[in-house]
Amino acid sequence: MNLQTPSVSDISTNISNQLQGSIGQTIPYLPKAFLLVLSKVLAGVFILLWKYAGFTLLQLFIPYAATKEIDVNGTRLTPLVEWGRLLGIGDPLAATRAILDVSVVVTNQTGSIVQGTQLIRKETGVVYVVTAEVLLNAGTVTVRVRAVSDQNNGGGVGTLGNLQIGDAVSFASPLANIRRDAEVTAAVVTAEDAEDWDDYRRRVLERAQAKPQGGAYADYRLWARSVPGIVNAYPYTGDPGQVDVYVEASVASSGSADGIPTAPQISAVVAAIDYDVEGLPSRRPANAAVNVYPITRLAFDVTIQGLSSALEAQVTEAITSYYLEREPFIVGLSLLPRKDRVLETSLVGIVDQIVNANGGVVGPVLQFIAASETPSHSLNFGEKAKLGSVTYS
Repeated sequence: MNLQTPSVSDISTNISNQLQGSIGQTIPYLPKAFLLVLSKVLAGVFILLWKYAGFTLLQLFIPYAATKEIDVNGTRLTPLVEWGRLLGIGDPLAATRAILDVSVVVTNQTGSIVQGTQLIRKETGVVYVVTAEVLLNAGTVTVRVRAVSDQNNGGGVGTLGNLQIGDAVSFASPLANIRRDAEVTAAVVTAEDAEDWDDYRRRVLERAQAKPQGGAYADYRLWARSVPGIVNAYPYTGDPGQVDVYVEASVASSGSADGIPTAPQISAVVAAIDYDVEGLPSRRPANAAVNVYPITRLAFDVTIQGLSSALEAQVTEAITSYYLEREPFIVGLSLLPRKDRVLETSLVGIVDQIVNANGGVVGPVLQFIAASETPSHSLNFGEKAKLGSVTYS
């Protein structure tokens, strides 16, 4: 059955024809004009009801649930968020603020830096405030600051407020007894942007497809990925009574091109595995100790001979994507096709496809050099791949 929406014109013509058929006679000009107007009005009502019914039907399916707030008989709701709440994963993850420790050089050991004192990162315009009063009783003192505003009126939330160790921030106004510039020494809380609707919908779908099972592999992956910035998790059975979970973070949240999570993110994953969205320690089994580790990246070097220089950029992009898509295969959790094996034959096929698509006849010779020094390698225990160096000769 095909539920295509009819046009207003088709419905209006159909109503008009039915009215004329029911009357069964030639209609004078004025009554005929009235029937035409009536047909269009009724067609508009019919289309409105049709579209409303179609919209309501779509809300029954998570992939199509709306992400905009709607008003139904005075109750305001967002259909996709209601699905998330119903399945127990809560609302979309909100943006967080960066909290940093900075080192301040003291020129005269007297007085203090009061709570609320402002610092600014000139390159981004993000303003930070001191979270608690700090006495100037040493040559250098550590001051904890939190992002509070930015030039985009975003309130300082999100990855814009993240800084690397060694970055400089400056006090907004010169203060007595200290140098104006301070240096970041630690990222206490790594900020993350608000979860976008596509990522949230994916989490809702995952929860709908993988119901909580009291500590199965799927549970640990869902719990870990509920932490802002964590994009993947690989759980394994460890020593007796233990579960090892390897986690991968987004580049924006971790500052690592390899997706290596920060120490605060790993701590947040441990807490997410223990505590549910209401803060109750009711998630992991009581007899399962959890160890959370960062993933590792194994670099593979590739040498390609006999390739036209015009195709080098395209080939590099393709094999880079191939390596980044490789991940461990966990029985009962991972979906087919398997992506845990890095194969020389697969790389040859990728290069040959690009050559053939650009009019080539004979594919280039591809020399495969991996850390394992074998034509193939299987990824396991939180190990992921990346392209090391690619050499064209």
